Amino acid sequence: MSALSGAGPLHRLVVLRHAKSAWPPGVPDHERPLAPRGCRDAPAAGRALADADCLPDLALCSTAVRTRRTWELASAQWGTPPPVRLEPRLYAADGSELLQVVREVPTPVRTLLLIGHDPGLPELILGLAGDGLDDTLDRVRVKFPTSAIAVLAWHGATWDSLAPGAALLTDVIVPRGRKT
Repeated sequence: MSALSGAGPLHRLVVLRHAKSAWPPGVPDHERPLAPRGCRDAPAAGRALADADCLPDLALCSTAVRTRRTWELASAQWGTPPPVRLEPRLYAADGSELLQVVREVPTPVRTLLLIGHDPGLPELILGLAGDGLDDTLDRVRVKFPTSAIAVLAWHGATWDSLAPGAALLTDVIVPRGRKT
């Protein structure tokens, strides 16, 4: 049985790891800002999402400063950004905790963007992906770097029916911005 077989409309979970962050002395982890490279890469991630036709209906974003800034810079690349919900449970969450948050997404949302952190995001991706196109699964297993994007597709009536192994990992993109 294919990871994309099943009943219900096609849904896409687009996972974005925050852009490269700085490590200023004395700044708590939650408050860390983006590094200069992150400020270049986050807009590139937004452009990559648009180019891949993966603009979301809704974005869920960790409350950490680096994830919020990644969202701001990425979504500024789109004509009309979708609604965003800052979600405290995404900060420091593992894969199963992330899945619980995703399962609460309203039924009308077909493409969801989840912006968060390592190691929870790769745990979620590998847990949900029953299969992957090309070398996508191997790439996530080796490293899911800052600004990386993973696209998971699955059929289901509602988000709360998303189960481990039910999705197909269709793409992994690692956009990088240019130094100016």
